[in-house]
Amino acid sequence: MCDLETENDIDEFVNSGGKLNRRQFGKMSAVSAFVAALPSVVNAADVKESEVSIKTPDGECDAYFVRPSSGVHPAVLIWPDILGLRPAFRTMGKRLAESGYSVLVVNPFYRSAKAPVINEGASFRDPETREIVLPMYRELSAETHFSDAKAFVSFLDQQDDVDSDRKIGTAGYCMGGPIIMRTAAAVPDRIGAAASFHGGGLATDKDDSPHLLIPQTTAHILHAIAENDDEKSPEVKSILAKAYADAGIPAEIEVYDGTLHGWCPPDSAVYNEVHAERAWARLLALYKRALV
Repeated sequence: MCDLETENDIDEFVNSGGKLNRRQFGKMSAVSAFVAALPSVVNAADVKESEVSIKTPDGECDAYFVRPSSGVHPAVLIWPDILGLRPAFRTMGKRLAESGYSVLVVNPFYRSAKAPVINEGASFRDPETREIVLPMYRELSAETHFSDAKAFVSFLDQQDDVDSDRKIGTAGYCMGGPIIMRTAAAVPDRIGAAASFHGGGLATDKDDSPHLLIPQTTAHILHAIAENDDEKSPEVKSILAKAYADAGIPAEIEVYDGTLHGWCPPDSAVYNEVHAERAWARLLALYKRALV
C-alpha cells in the first residue's frame, strides 16, 4: 500500500523529470486526461452506465456499474486504490466493460463518505489528502473486506446484465491488492479470477495475512508487482509463489521492471503507459481464460 517511503520514490521520479506530474494533470480536464491516457478498445462494445447503491451489513455503498448495452456478460468487481472511486477508476471500469464485462467499481470508503472522497488532482503525497483517506482506510479490516465482498458479489449475481453461470473476476489496486485475495476466499465458489496491481500487504507476518487464505480459494491469480515495492519486500513474491503452488492454484506473479508503486491508474504521477498496458493485457488474458 502507499506509504511515505513509496511517496519519496514518487517525488524523486517527478523531480527528475517524470513523464507526467500532478500539477500537469490538474491543468487538464478529467475527461480529456483519461481519454488521452488510455488507448481505445478495438471493436469496443457500446455500454450503459449506472450509479448504484448496494446494501451491506454496514450501510449503503455507492458504486459505478457499467456493462455492455445488450446481452449478459461475466461480472468483474474492481477495488480502487487508497484514493478511492474517482474519474480514473470510472474510466478504467468503462474500458473493461467495452471489452465485454459487466463491471462494478465500488467506493471502499462508503462507511465514511460518498465518492469521490478527494478533490480532482489530489495526491497521497499531500499531507491534507492523507489526513482525509488514512482514517477511512483504518476503518477497514479483514472482516469488512469479507462482508463487503459477499454483498457486492450478491449484487452482481442479481443483475440482468450479468451471466451468473460464469465465474466472477475481481481486480484491486494498491490497498485493493489484499482485498481481492480476501474476496476470492469470501466467495470461493463464485470468484474465478483475481488480480492485484502494485498491491501492498499481500503476505505479512500477521495472523490475518491474505496469503494465509490461499488454500481456501480456487481463483486463478495475477499479481503485478511494482519494482520499488519488490525492492522493499523481495520475499513477498516467493512466499506467494510457494503458497499458490502448494494449493495447486494457477498464479502469474511478476515484478514489472522500471515501475513505481501506483503505475497503473492513469491519474497517477508515476503512470507508466507501456507497463500499464502490458498489465491490462495480462488482466484480459486472465479473465478470458478463467471466467468460464
